[in-house]
Amino acid sequence: MDRFDDIDAPRMRQRPVRTVLAVDDSRATLEMLGEQLSRRGFLVVQCGDGGEALDLLAARGVDLVLLDMVMPGLTGLHVLAEIRASRETADLPVIMLTGHNDAAAAVEALATGADDLLAKPVAVDLLAARIERTIDRAQRIAELKRSNAMLDARIATRAIELGEARTELAERREECRRLTQSVAALNARLSVSI
Repeated sequence: MDRFDDIDAPRMRQRPVRTVLAVDDSRATLEMLGEQLSRRGFLVVQCGDGGEALDLLAARGVDLVLLDMVMPGLTGLHVLAEIRASRETADLPVIMLTGHNDAAAAVEALATGADDLLAKPVAVDLLAARIERTIDRAQRIAELKRSNAMLDARIATRAIELGEARTELAERREECRRLTQSVAALNARLSVSI
């Protein structure tokens, strides 16, 4: 074993830095989320309103959006609907945060496309665990989509090859039928002349 293997081992076990866009109109909530999630190894981009959040999403990639449900201007639900409507962000994981503790708000958030919903004030350890789970699930789904796309491409290639093979087989059968007819005609002529 190389003496550098032990040095590289801890680095290999570290998870990649996950970027979270936190969107909330409360500066105190944003600062708390930024501080607490940064301590847990996340890179937190803070944003105070929905329009700015949509601009940031268009400009840079994030792994997950933490989105306050009730904000002035563009509400969290409106921002979520915009995220889901865009081809570039349709599959982006979104966890909604809400001060409302009623089932109707949860149903509305989930129906709009939220991956999860947590009530404020949120336990940061629970939030961090849900962020990890949601990002991991999104990455597995993305990998499955890539695998499916590769399989679809292979199936399409095989279908083309099969179509070409069938065409060639049909041509060979036609050639074989003509040759059989020619041989039969020659045999008929030979039997008449003998």
